[in-house]
Amino acid sequence: MIPAPFDYHRPRSIDEAIGLLATHGDAARVVAGGHSLIPMMKVRLARPDHLVDLQDLGELRGIREEGGVLAVGALVTQRQLIADALLAAKCPIIAEASRQIADPQVRALGTLGGNVANGDPGNDMPAVMMALDAHYRVRGPGGERDIAAREFYQGPFATALAANEILTAIRIPNPAPGHGYAYEKQKRKVGDYATAAAAVILMIAQGKCTAAAVGLTNVAGTPLFAPAAGQALVGTSVDGTAIVAAVREATGIAQPAADGRGPADFRIHVLGVMVERAIRRARERVA
Repeated sequence: MIPAPFDYHRPRSIDEAIGLLATHGDAARVVAGGHSLIPMMKVRLARPDHLVDLQDLGELRGIREEGGVLAVGALVTQRQLIADALLAAKCPIIAEASRQIADPQVRALGTLGGNVANGDPGNDMPAVMMALDAHYRVRGPGGERDIAAREFYQGPFATALAANEILTAIRIPNPAPGHGYAYEKQKRKVGDYATAAAAVILMIAQGKCTAAAVGLTNVAGTPLFAPAAGQALVGTSVDGTAIVAAVREATGIAQPAADGRGPADFRIHVLGVMVERAIRRARERVA
């Protein structure tokens, strides 16, 4: 199918883009890389009357460090995330997750902002951003505000982003040097959404876990942050008993739908395997 008719806008500034959203309200949608919205438009699950293309907004590009925070522009592509030396040194889980998204063609154009902003529970980066305790900087007619990734997702394709706001940057506190990390994903084939996936960040000092965070992908109507799973590891040596407890806490909050990836109980089982693998790999990587 082809999309329903729409008017195309290509603003030259963020303020112009926000003005278009304010003018057209719910009839307008923002497009970045287009890999989420355009397929939905082709099957007419999305029918915006106005499409606001952000590609000319250079302000939304670039990766930099600002006072202990990694600031990633919303239009930075997955391919750029993989190649960036600063992220590789400071926060390597981002490149690890990016490499598992779709295929090289999608990664060349798909953006970090688009991946985290549209509320698709199957997208990979939201769980990673939750584990990293990232914040999303958004801008609207009233100015800028930051929204915690852990508070951003409200339902399937529903987020805390207002209709007249644009996500401009993702802000990630620098993980401690020597932290452990892993993103483990099981999928049916290249390019598919995860059957289940897990992001883990670990801090360990003197043989004991001092902090842990666990994010889960595609096992509920939203990406999930699993605080009890992380807490199950804190104060332990991240041994088998602690890992079993963390897996139990993570799978206990999962509510996957039965679909072509398998029945719900199978997907919960796969999630447990992914959480265990991610914890073990993160533990191995602690410097």
